[in-house]
Amino acid sequence: MASEALRQLRELALADSRLKHPDYPEQWRCTRTYNDRTSNGLQLCISDFLKFRGHQCERVAVMGRYIDNSKVVRDCLGRSMRIGSGKWIPGSMQKGSADLSCIIFGKSVKVEIKIKDSQSVFQKQYQEQVEAAGGIYIICHSLEEFITFYNKLLNHE
Repeated sequence: MASEALRQLRELALADSRLKHPDYPEQWRCTRTYNDRTSNGLQLCISDFLKFRGHQCERVAVMGRYIDNSKVVRDCLGRSMRIGSGKWIPGSMQKGSADLSCIIFGKSVKVEIKIKDSQSVFQKQYQEQVEAAGGIYIICHSLEEFITFYNKLLNHE
């Protein structure tokens, strides 16, 4: 059964669809299926929630990139074979960066998504830097938890 937070997100998505496509019949209207049980799913839920509310939010990828130095060659019988290798090079982002970087009510908010794992040393250092600079850093485990944080931020405005 879907949580109240996921139902609220679905209603926001439907309202957004009605604004963007006012001529669509209601029975044709659909939204994506939201799920906050995985890291990627929760990132999508939070970023869409903020987008529908008129805030800025972007996903941050610090994975680096793969350089493929291999090539495909053919032998004398016409068989193809891949030779060579590739390597990962570090990304240009700061180690430990949060998963989402947002501006909510004019405040810089960094959101770290944690479903099963815990913060790394680099993530803790990044959190300290954000908070020392006056930003807000939050660790979220569910959409419900994020909406509670959002409502507290809304009430303090």
